[in-house]
Amino acid sequence: MSKKASISILKAHLSRYLDAVKAGEEVIVTERGRPVARLTRVPSPDAPTPRVAQLVREGRMRAPVEEVLTEAPHERLPKDPEGHALRYLLDERREGR
Repeated sequence: MSKKASISILKAHLSRYLDAVKAGEEVIVTERGRPVARLTRVPSPDAPTPRVAQLVREGRMRAPVEEVLTEAPHERLPKDPEGHALRYLLDERREGR
């Protein structure tokens, strides 16, 4: 659903229109009766992309149930402060294995 508001009305009642946008409505801003802008809600970073949302609605994809990893993969690797793994790999390379 969308609402229309002229620039002067929007300026006078900005809070009311922003509340409507936060609730998911769209506001078309007009100047002399012609649309010049559209106010829409900014999606949250966790919100799926429109394509993913469409696939979920169609039943062609399931929404994820686990949290997405935010740490870099190298932060989860086992620690090897003495460099044994690197030394082993270099030895293998030298021997042609």
